Amino acid sequence: MNMAKFADDCCDMRGLLGFLILFLLSKKNMHGQEIADEIAKRRGDKPSPGTIYPALKGLREAGFLKEDKVGKTITYSLTPRGKKALSIAKKRFTKTFLGVFP
Repeated sequence: MNMAKFADDCCDMRGLLGFLILFLLSKKNMHGQEIADEIAKRRGDKPSPGTIYPALKGLREAGFLKEDKVGKTITYSLTPRGKKALSIAKKRFTKTFLGVFP
C-alpha cells in the first residue's frame, strides 16, 4: 500500500484520537465539548481542550471535517472526505485489532 496515499486519505491512527473523533461525528454533529464528553464516557477520563481542539483543527485542515459556527458555538461534521477516511480507518482498525480480544 502506498503510505503517502494512505496518509492523504485517512486520519492519523497513531493515538486513535482522530479515529474516535471521526467515529463520533459519524453518529451526529457535535461541538468540541460534546466530543470531549463522549470520549470521557468511553475512556473514563476527559481529554483537555488542549488535546481536543488541536485534533479537530488537524482533521479540519486535512479536509475531514467542516465547521458550522452559530454565535460562539462551532459544530463539527464530517465531509465526504472524512466519511471516506473513517471507512478506511475502520478497515485498518479491524485488521490491526481483530485478534486482540478473545
